[in-house]
Amino acid sequence: MIPYGKQEISQCDIDAVVNVLKSDFLTQGPQVPAFEKALTDYTGSLHALAVNSATSALHIACLALGLGNDDWLWTTPVTFVASANCGLYCGAHVDFVDINPDTYNMCPEALAEKLRQAKLDNRLPKVVVPVHLCGQPCDMQAIKALSDEYGFAIIEDASHAIGGHYRDSVIGSCEYSDITVFSFHPVKIVTTAEGGAALTNDAKLAEKMALFRSHGITRDDALMTEPSHGGWYYQQVELGYNYRMTELQAALGVSQMTRLDEFVQARHQLSARYNDKLARLPVIRPYQLPETYSGLHLYVIRLDLAQISLSHRAVFNALRDNGIGVNLHYIPVHTQPYYQAMGFKQGDFPHAESYYAEAISLPMFHLMTQEQQDEVVSVLAQVLETK
Repeated sequence: MIPYGKQEISQCDIDAVVNVLKSDFLTQGPQVPAFEKALTDYTGSLHALAVNSATSALHIACLALGLGNDDWLWTTPVTFVASANCGLYCGAHVDFVDINPDTYNMCPEALAEKLRQAKLDNRLPKVVVPVHLCGQPCDMQAIKALSDEYGFAIIEDASHAIGGHYRDSVIGSCEYSDITVFSFHPVKIVTTAEGGAALTNDAKLAEKMALFRSHGITRDDALMTEPSHGGWYYQQVELGYNYRMTELQAALGVSQMTRLDEFVQARHQLSARYNDKLARLPVIRPYQLPETYSGLHLYVIRLDLAQISLSHRAVFNALRDNGIGVNLHYIPVHTQPYYQAMGFKQGDFPHAESYYAEAISLPMFHLMTQEQQDEVVSVLAQVLETK
């Protein structure tokens, strides 16, 4: 089976983790701040908080921005459920903005229209979470302009997008957002086995996220309510969580970051080959928003079902049956039973639902060979010709 995604672990990565195992620190030591520095050095952001998952990063980002009861968080329906669930964790209400049918990201025009109505209804969002699906940056300039007009905070869910660029900005620089979140899950561009990070240029937000990451505990005299009792002393000043990243994870991340540009360049080469080889098949290839450079975490096609005799499900199953480990990213969140119980229903976000009815993620990973890619294309062509 050719997997849709796969991590690359080098001997340098293994050595970095083994060195930690031989050291005095397994949980919190020098590797976590070293990984955070690698992230700020690469992106140009001022602060990075490494955590145990991108879900945790989304949660502490929402908490730091003060999201709470009776507030609203808006995101895209085409994302993993964590992009929406982070609002529910804070007691907020969640709503969605339909996607642009070309980029599959949050549509700025749909967002503007929804904001105009929300202002009339006195239900403006406190936080909006655009998601850089597949690594393709959202139109952040347009979303930031709406943020300035309507007063909401922006969390960029860049779980797919490390190594990408929007206009003249590196994804993660937070030029167009308050906080940017990365994921380092094994199938992502850079992996720490599991892990995530929240980046910001706001020192106060970074301070709050650091508290929420580790039980709400501080040893900083400036944050305590009375002078320290001694070198052992700490205070809990917030209700926080155990969201810390380990030294083992961070060491792997430091090593992987040295090859980030190489990883993304390999994905672009694979994407260009796919674009060429799929040109004559009844599929819609990924669209690239001008003035962007995608991290290309995923290569998603849409089936032109009007020209194909098989159903979406039949094509998907046939590919898997023939050793092609395709996947589908994602089931629209508003169609999940948990969200339908809140009142969301089929038909609420038609572009997202149309995407789901046609989308398939083809295999793409750093070490994918041309032979493997040719096999994917060959099997796909055979399946699409099946009558």
